[in-house]
Amino acid sequence: MDEPSLLALTTAGVMGLALVLYVLTGGADFGGGVWDLLAQGPRRRRQRALVAEALAPVWEANHVWLILLVVLLFVGFPTAFAAVGIALHLPLSLMLVGIVLRGTAFVFRSYDPHNPDETVGPWRLVFAVSSTVTPVMLGTSLGALATDSLPLDPATGIVQTDFVSAWLAPWPFLVGLLTLGLCALLAAVYLTLEAREAELQDDYRWRALAAQGVVALLAPATLVLGMGAAPRFTTNLLEGPVSLGLVALATAAALATTVALWTRAWRWARRAVVVQAGTIVAGFGFAQLPVIVGPDLTIASCAAPDEVLRPVLMCLALGAPVLAAALWWLYRVFKAAPSEG
Repeated sequence: MDEPSLLALTTAGVMGLALVLYVLTGGADFGGGVWDLLAQGPRRRRQRALVAEALAPVWEANHVWLILLVVLLFVGFPTAFAAVGIALHLPLSLMLVGIVLRGTAFVFRSYDPHNPDETVGPWRLVFAVSSTVTPVMLGTSLGALATDSLPLDPATGIVQTDFVSAWLAPWPFLVGLLTLGLCALLAAVYLTLEAREAELQDDYRWRALAAQGVVALLAPATLVLGMGAAPRFTTNLLEGPVSLGLVALATAAALATTVALWTRAWRWARRAVVVQAGTIVAGFGFAQLPVIVGPDLTIASCAAPDEVLRPVLMCLALGAPVLAAALWWLYRVFKAAPSEG
């Protein structure tokens, strides 16, 4: 097997980092829609209003990480981009439709003259349902890539697929449910800090603990079923020193998140859940290496020439400080605690 160049590895690493950041930010936004859908009890309108208040300043900006991931896949690994776009056209289309409907509904429900209360009504339901479907499709697509069920035709070099069986299967769908659980967990923990009322903090504290329980059930189930559905991936996850270390760190972070929630240490809970979700996604990425689209498309075999990757990475290096500063200022302005200004 050919060894990938340093530039190809760097590009793949940036893509992995973008996916982690998208789950930690945009994924939490999707999780907010889940809790909007499941809001109940006498405080359900206040729960939904809190979700809208938390999302409003930042949800559009958080999609920058998904855009970065897609652009780097297109430029840096064009053969893999073509294979993914063909074989996973249906789940990715559902994901994109969900993103569009979610954003549209989020805006429309705020300006609907016939329904000024944005915590009820049809647009709220569209927002909540699309927020739930989208992370499932994202996780299902990632799960399909790990099953090595998308070989290339030796004669044409085009991916062999029936467009359905690679992703509409139990294990990819289980990965999708795990992704949904992580998004709901992130959102609930974040919302404990966003809330200024003790009652709402406790509401989302219990939701976070429930989501943690779901993740704790789905994660080992995904691992067990993966031994048959994605043996290469599962072997790498359990035997690779980096991926196994990330699994151990994710487990420790999950325990820390649970303890922090139980003791109402909100800031520690947020720090711990970021580590938990981030290491789970990173562990998935390391277990997938060196394959991008299994079983034939590896980083080395489908990377663009270094002459293409070099200017791309140079542009990233120049633009990253600008992006980081802009996002820092955005979060500083809209997410700082009242006592901080």
